[in-house]
Amino acid sequence: MSVTILSTILAAFLAVQVHSFGLGVFQEIYREYKKQGIPFREDPWLGNKQIYETYDFIVVGAGPGGATVAGRLSEVEDWNVLVLEAGKDESIYTDIPALASYLFFTDYNWGYTSEKRDNQCLGSKDQRCVWPRGKGMGGGSIINYMIYTRGNRKDFDDYEKAGNTGWGWDDVLPYYLKSEKTSIRKFKDSPNHSTTGKLHVGYAPYKSELLDSFLEAGRELGYDEVDYTNSTPIGVSRVQTTILKSRRCSASKAYLKPVKHRRNLHVSIESRVTKVLIDPTTKKAIGVEFVKNRKRRTVMARKEVILAAGALNTPQLLMLSGVGPKEHLEELGIKPVIQNLRVGENLNEHWTFAGLTFLVNETGLTINEERANDLLLFKDWFVDHKGPLSLCGGVEGLGYISTKHNKIPKHPDIELIFASGSILSGDTLRRSLGISDEFFNEVYGPVIGRDSWTILPMILHPKSRGRLRLKDKNPWHWPVFEHDYFQSEDDARVLVEGIKAAVKFAETRAFKRFGSRLFEMRIPGCPHAFGTDEYWRCALKYLMYTLHHQSGTCKMGPRSDPTAVVNPQLQVHGIQSLRVCDSSIFPQLPTAHTYAPTVMVGEKLADMIKEAWGVETTTGMSTFPTDQVTESHFNNFVNSTSNYG
Repeated sequence: MSVTILSTILAAFLAVQVHSFGLGVFQEIYREYKKQGIPFREDPWLGNKQIYETYDFIVVGAGPGGATVAGRLSEVEDWNVLVLEAGKDESIYTDIPALASYLFFTDYNWGYTSEKRDNQCLGSKDQRCVWPRGKGMGGGSIINYMIYTRGNRKDFDDYEKAGNTGWGWDDVLPYYLKSEKTSIRKFKDSPNHSTTGKLHVGYAPYKSELLDSFLEAGRELGYDEVDYTNSTPIGVSRVQTTILKSRRCSASKAYLKPVKHRRNLHVSIESRVTKVLIDPTTKKAIGVEFVKNRKRRTVMARKEVILAAGALNTPQLLMLSGVGPKEHLEELGIKPVIQNLRVGENLNEHWTFAGLTFLVNETGLTINEERANDLLLFKDWFVDHKGPLSLCGGVEGLGYISTKHNKIPKHPDIELIFASGSILSGDTLRRSLGISDEFFNEVYGPVIGRDSWTILPMILHPKSRGRLRLKDKNPWHWPVFEHDYFQSEDDARVLVEGIKAAVKFAETRAFKRFGSRLFEMRIPGCPHAFGTDEYWRCALKYLMYTLHHQSGTCKMGPRSDPTAVVNPQLQVHGIQSLRVCDSSIFPQLPTAHTYAPTVMVGEKLADMIKEAWGVETTTGMSTFPTDQVTESHFNNFVNSTSNYG
């Protein structure tokens, strides 16, 4: 890119004065991209190929599971693979890691919210919990916070003990290694890591002084600095991220863009699948219906249909296709009910308390939206691959702890998510959490805009479950999302202990040197003494937030499990040639953010399908060509390289 073009774009960035990551800045950049003839989106390959009438495999959804399994299946030259994605391609919006929360306000997000309840999300707009879900090439990996975690050995060993043969830790670890390409120097020779996979993993090229304080605080409290990918031990760590050259590495960038020129791989964007075609007599999936350019179309599958639309859209599709709870489908007039399965139940989700704000005395120490709009910071990210815009939504560190309620050794029940900013740092983050203006101004008014940081305590093994139901037979209508996060009072007790643990971090010498102190917010409706268990339990009702890790709605389990939807081969029970490949299959949430585990599922399913159709597999070995396309994507912006770790 020439200096003149870069200067023009940077000038456009500076010309728009905003106090948050608002639309103005990026509309201005978009106009400059267009004027200078620079591709704003990835490239024009998507959707340009003719869609055949029949494919060997149809993959619904280009998210972490779908992109992975499609890319791997297309390694077999004799198979042709079609990927149907409801959303559009990525753009510079999705490239910038710090814009994770901004993306929730774009059409890269399905924009779902849960049903209103009188005991949760009371500080949110309309008292509904926001449930962001990715829509576009990469699915959830284009709007998530790019946190790379795998889970705990016990998670997967429990899956296997429940009858899911082949899903123990020793079975899934090779697929984590097959997918990972770490750039962290100290891990490059570790048997727990890989440098040959497709998913780029590394440290963000920027860290604040506060990250060092977080790690030091952990040591003060007796926590070792650990590699948490090694079965999630107790301890603290700098966060490992799916970032390459300061830019987001989505599942699409990792698995589809590098092989886009394969003749046997077709990808169609803005193609909304509305139904799986299942022969009611043979109970075999034979194709799908989808809508593209306002035209309803049908495409057939010779071998299999793979649903990878995510934990909310996959169960919706199954029920619309006659697979689900018989009583519910008959009530809506969906006939025939081809298979009576508990689709949409067992809805599981990680959640947190978003209200902790720790003030500091030093100006400029924390991440702030107003400062992040500085021209030089944008140049740091755009040209030099560094700076705070490369942080994954401001998250810098993770801690794994066991509360007094945890009775299982080496299986933490709380994750502490450290961020060098907070809901005081700007409107975008706060609104992405769904917190209403009225509530926020009343509770945080005296300190809005102050330098602050936070720790989000996330409950790792919630007992509470929700469910998803269809609103009606119309595929364009949202499903009904029901979740009572306080169904089990044990969850609230664990999270209260997580809040108290986060406060202890702030009280260490490591943070006190910056004058860190907890802001004592006063919440209307919580008359209890600030800082007591009763106060925090009440505050949870107002400032709880989900981590958009919804899972479990197409639970994996043997046929003997009456609640299971798919078997250990991820085949829908009772339906031939239909599989599921997304986070909906997890019986319980792993001790992890769900991006890497879902990529692992895609890798594992690809091998299972190949074996089922007589193709030799090479678990742990990559057969993709060099990532020339992925590299060229980043080189569209700047022709330079970086190596950090």
